[in-house]
Amino acid sequence: MNHGCVRFFSFTRWAKFLWMVLFLPGNAMAEPPGTGETAAPARLAHYMPHMSWQEVEAYRKSSDMVLIPVGSMEQHGRHLPLNSDIVQATGICLRIARRTGVLVAPAVLAGVSEHHMGFPGTITLTPATFEAVLYETSQSLIAHGFRRLIYYTGHGGNYTSVGNVAFRINRETTATAIDLMHVEFPKPDARITELKNDSHAGVEETSMMLYLAGGLVRMGEAENPVLRYPPEVNEVMEKVDAADRAALLEGMLFQPERSGKKTSTREFTSNGVVTGEDLRTSSADLGRLAVDYRVEGVVRFIQAWKKVRP
Repeated sequence: MNHGCVRFFSFTRWAKFLWMVLFLPGNAMAEPPGTGETAAPARLAHYMPHMSWQEVEAYRKSSDMVLIPVGSMEQHGRHLPLNSDIVQATGICLRIARRTGVLVAPAVLAGVSEHHMGFPGTITLTPATFEAVLYETSQSLIAHGFRRLIYYTGHGGNYTSVGNVAFRINRETTATAIDLMHVEFPKPDARITELKNDSHAGVEETSMMLYLAGGLVRMGEAENPVLRYPPEVNEVMEKVDAADRAALLEGMLFQPERSGKKTSTREFTSNGVVTGEDLRTSSADLGRLAVDYRVEGVVRFIQAWKKVRP
């Protein structure tokens, strides 16, 4: 066997895969036009990884606003890919860009995912490392003249750290950074709000992936989880009112194995999925509703911010 040929063949296939998975999120993540292993993928408008430096420079003459998708590389059950949070964050940001003209920066690929490390393929950063990556990414954009930074995170484990970075940017630089966790979104469709305990790789997230990148979803592998909550978590769920339950569970669920709380996903789920719903009810139509209300909320915010200077 000619190992040199094997390496070349593998590289071209891998290069195309990276284009599709990392740089062609959303419905754009289809087979690139053309034929052959080296067919060039289509360029996406408003997407910095596909632009030249001259194009970024030209954009900066008319706008100082940039969207920064923040994702993770972590398990999402048997049926969803490890990069689901990247696909969702970037796909949603690209839809926002089409409506607003705001540039979309490259996604931050790895996040704070220690609570998923029981499943192979998960890559995690410590909060300090993650915050350093996002902060220095932001500093690079600020150095190029961007003064209005908008963070969209697709992974709940990143929320605290993203807020910490926005806090630092606002205190230490001339830029203004907005964590979209603090933006008011429209009320989701009842079919979304009525989903029970649907917090990871469940019906809503599976539906969003079916809508954004259906070719990456393997519904034939979808399997409802068996959830084994520790007794103290069950007690909170049974005895504490909903108004207080969420705050308590935030400190108890999705904690790394080393915490001893028995709530890493490997410890309390049978397959990494956390939902009380039936995964077979997932659909691209429901995913469109879940994506659209998020897009609408951010578009509304950006339109308001464009009326004033930072």
